[in-house]
Order: sequence, then C-alpha cells, then structure tokens
Amino acid sequence: MSGKNNITVRKQKIRKNHTKAKLVFFLVLTALLLFVAAFAKYLCPYDPYAQDLALAQKPPGLEHLLGTDRYGRDMLSRVIIGSTTSIYATLLLVAVITVAGTAIGIFCGWKGGKADTILMRISDLFLAFPGLVFALAVAGVLGGGIQNAIIALAVISWPKFARLARGLTLTQKDSAYLMAAKLSGSSTGKLLFKHILPNIAGPILVTSVLDIGTMMMELAGLSFLGLGVKPPMAEWGSMINDGRSMLQISPWMVLAPGMAIFITVMIFNLLGDTIRDYMDPKERNRRRG
Repeated sequence: MSGKNNITVRKQKIRKNHTKAKLVFFLVLTALLLFVAAFAKYLCPYDPYAQDLALAQKPPGLEHLLGTDRYGRDMLSRVIIGSTTSIYATLLLVAVITVAGTAIGIFCGWKGGKADTILMRISDLFLAFPGLVFALAVAGVLGGGIQNAIIALAVISWPKFARLARGLTLTQKDSAYLMAAKLSGSSTGKLLFKHILPNIAGPILVTSVLDIGTMMMELAGLSFLGLGVKPPMAEWGSMINDGRSMLQISPWMVLAPGMAIFITVMIFNLLGDTIRDYMDPKERNRRRG
C-alpha cells in the first residue's frame, strides 16, 4: 500500500510541476503580448498610417512581411499598432465588468432583501437577451467609438460576475470562520474585504481571464460592424472589415488581423484554463482523468 501511495504522490507532484511549467509558459506569452501592445509604436517597421498608393495591395514579401492594404499601408505595422487598442481596450472592459459585477454580487449576497431581488431581476433581464445583439443595440444608441463599444459590452456583461460573486458570498456567509469573525467584533467592511473577498477571488479571477477572449472577439465584432473603432485608427476588427471586400484578391488583408485575434484569444484562453487547473487540483485531475 505504501508503494502505491508513493507512486500516487509522485504522479501528483509531476502533474503539479507540469501545470506550473504551463502556467509560467503562458504567463510569459501573455507578458510578451502586453509588451508588444505597450511599445507598439516603437516596434512598427513602418508608419502604420502612412499611405502610398504605389504599394497598394502588395502581397507578403521580404519588404512587407504581411503585405500592404488598399492604401499601401504596411499590414505588419498596422497589426502591431492595432494590438494596443484591441488588447488594452479588452483588458479595460474585463476589469470594469469584473469589479462592477463582483461588487454588486457581494452586496446582494451579503445584504439580501429587496435590493438583492431587484438587482438580480435586472441581471436576469440582461441575461435573457443574446449578449452581442443587446450590445449592438446599446452601441447603436450611444453611437460609434471604442469608448461607447466598451460601455455597451460592459452594460450587458456584468451579470455573470454578479451571479458568481453572489453565489460564492452566500456560501461563505454562513461558514464557521465568518461566524467567529462576527463574534470577535469585526466590522462589516473587514468581514467583506478581509474574509469574503479573498476567499471568492480565485473563481472570479479564473472567470475573468477566461472572459478576455470572449470580450476581445465581441469588441472586434462591434468594430467590424462599424460600431467600434473609427478609421483610420487601427484595430483588428475594423481591419478585417476594411479588407473583407478584397478577400479573394488580397486575402492577407483579412488573414493578418484575423490570425492576430486567433493567437491572442488562444493564449488568454489557455492561460485561464491553466490558472484554473493550478488553483483547483480536483479540476486538474478530472480533466486529466
């Protein structure tokens, strides 16, 4: 029996080390993406907004690795500079809905009563509509622009975090350690920020990271439909829209920003899965088994 236990322990250590190595790998890739987005203007080989019609729709080659668009602008430079808007706008959006949704969820779970009922019915109302369709309606009312696109998606995306935070708060609310903290005279603020929030932060963090890819595609979708970034500002969704009419004769105009979205979303999704596996050994074993 001891031999089997030792083998099991060794396997668990190997799995944990493997998951840790994956986590470090995807964190490095994420850091690289953020670095490129932060210093995009210094990494562009050409001016991403300089037009030269003599070079219009030039295919990929040594001079222009990803080709040029209909105005002769270097696609590689535009993909790089577009990462700033696409990535950081998405991170801002996810941060807003995470903080707002978590705050509402904790308030509802802790307070209960009419406030809980009203806010949860409002969240049910938002969840009853297809997310992107509702965002299109809100963005259409607010008008175009990346700020209005972020507001539109934030309005319809906070309920998932509110629901999650509320459920986790209700679970923690009646726990023994929280009862002991109440008896020791801890204030409500201390109970919420020192006890409840740290204990529910893990699942919320994982959900937030996994939501980055979804929010990035929805932001790109709004820009593709003309309700996000306005030309000539470079953003991956608007770049796909700009090149879709040239798809048959100049496919690189769509493939370059499309692959940028695909790679970025894949990295953030894999990072979220790895964080979940690292923080929850049971989930890791279930997925492996």
